[in-house]
Amino acid sequence: MQITIRVQAAPFDMAFGYEDSIAGRTDIGGIVSFTGLVRDFNETPDVTGLTLEHYPGMTEATLQQIAEQAGERWSLNAVTIIHRVGYMRPGDAIVRVLVASAHRREAFEACDFIMDWLKTQAPFWKKEHGRQGDYWVKERRSDIDDAARW
Repeated sequence: MQITIRVQAAPFDMAFGYEDSIAGRTDIGGIVSFTGLVRDFNETPDVTGLTLEHYPGMTEATLQQIAEQAGERWSLNAVTIIHRVGYMRPGDAIVRVLVASAHRREAFEACDFIMDWLKTQAPFWKKEHGRQGDYWVKERRSDIDDAARW
């Protein structure tokens, strides 16, 4: 299984990972992708931006482990995970996951698994900025429950 992990401050090309996943292959039946965007609301209704911090080295290793775990659960051909760090505004893409597999169901489930585990296991810290001030985003019970189903 081909795994590509990127953690970067710069915006990413939405097509990144697609061509690499299928290049020279005829055994892939589908690619499922998820793109997470910065919203203008969360704990407060007036989010003007967010700053995402991470633990360099550990973050990439954790994302690699999550992709490998997905490959152990499902028959996958390729996984690409791109995650931004630094300051972002509402509407900016923050995360992109692409999963290639011979079968769509495996690709859908693996993509869902990767996002659930990424939200709870990867060492990222999010500070939201709003008109009323800045605050660190707390872990959500719903994210923990989503990850627990796997």
